[in-house]
Amino acid sequence: NDSTMPNPKSANGTSIIKIISATMFAAQSARLVTRNVVVPAGRQQQKRGFINWLTNYPDKVMETKRIQQAGGTCQGEYNPTWLKQPGDNITLMIGAGLCGYGLILSSMGMYKLATGKGKKD
Repeated sequence: NDSTMPNPKSANGTSIIKIISATMFAAQSARLVTRNVVVPAGRQQQKRGFINWLTNYPDKVMETKRIQQAGGTCQGEYNPTWLKQPGDNITLMIGAGLCGYGLILSSMGMYKLATGKGKKD
């Protein structure tokens, strides 16, 4: 009898190998049972919520294309394509305002750097 080998019996005398085998058998049985479960026909599988909204979104490509191509596409400065849709003027004004504000602030900063004004002593 080799005393260095661990005893394969647990405290109550059952074999650890038998416990592991029983656990593996239970896991395999559960897999087989759940694999063969048939879902009733009228039952809904999932509620998709916002995914339905994203996938069933109305297609407005042709409507937008008609607006963009109204009067032709090569009209130059008189009727630019990027100002044809409603709300484009507001976006243009906001963008121009932000660019102008940044230009003024950067000009003031360069002036202060060049002349040394506004320094914290």
